[in-house]
Amino acid sequence: MDSQQFQAMQAQVRQLLVDLTGKQLDELREMFDRCTSLADCLAIIEARGNRMRRCPHCQGERLYRHGVFYGLQRYRCRECGASFNALTGTPLAFIRLREKWLPFLQCMLNSMTVRGAAQAIGIHRNTSFRWRHRFMMMAKDARALPLGGIVEADETYILESQKGSRHLTRPARRRGGTASHRGPSKEHDCILVACDRTGKASDFVTGCGPVTAAQLQQCLPPVLAPGVLLATDGAVAYKAFARAAGIEHRAVNIAAGERVVDDIIHVQTVNSYHGRFKSWLRRFHGVASKYLPNYLGWRHALDGGRVPTPQHFLRAVLFLLVI
Repeated sequence: MDSQQFQAMQAQVRQLLVDLTGKQLDELREMFDRCTSLADCLAIIEARGNRMRRCPHCQGERLYRHGVFYGLQRYRCRECGASFNALTGTPLAFIRLREKWLPFLQCMLNSMTVRGAAQAIGIHRNTSFRWRHRFMMMAKDARALPLGGIVEADETYILESQKGSRHLTRPARRRGGTASHRGPSKEHDCILVACDRTGKASDFVTGCGPVTAAQLQQCLPPVLAPGVLLATDGAVAYKAFARAAGIEHRAVNIAAGERVVDDIIHVQTVNSYHGRFKSWLRRFHGVASKYLPNYLGWRHALDGGRVPTPQHFLRAVLFLLVI
């Protein structure tokens, strides 16, 4: 379309808009928003496709373009004959309604509930729930590592939940219920968080009950840089882990009212992270224990504005960008 044709079309559209009612204008605006959202979404997906150099089925490198399906370029492998697109082999492979992906990710950035997001963008609540966990399955482990300098580590506990399960391993609780006695126990999920003073963080769901030195040995070494100083509370497990791993360790005796050692050793940063996570989690009225890693990844993406826009969110999901 040349410039004169475009200007003529603009004039026709301008005249048409004068005659539309307010409701019709809203419907037209919504239609253009959907088109823009779909175009942005497809462009991000195709950017991933342009980077594909191997077949996801056989890892073959002899690929060629093989038509377009639902707006996405398809490829075929000359070695195994299989066809695929940029989403093949990912949790997003069979999700449709792509014009609603970015609006849904905006709902996630706004920390909306399943039903709230479903109502806002016009999808079923089951679809909203499924999309939430499909997106977070890919993004939850995209963390900036390793942790260096002074690394604070501490655990927090959430009552174990089998919400949504058809086969409970214990008697059901009414409206979530409470633990049978105070303090961490096998009735609680243990969430271990480690963070350094630059804002990098990593978290783990270690299982039920208080954290052990063996669990620390499994979780922490892969995310710690050489020469770190580990700052923790006075729990015995941290001392045993640090001694076995050869890591310098300083403990803060929280039980005795101690908060800071030598003006720099404390666990206030990680405890603040715990507080923000638990406060944010309350809006969902309880989450199943099996989904806790997804919610930890979601909260990490929101913390400090690491993911500012839905487009950034989708790129982080598709390209496994560090957030």
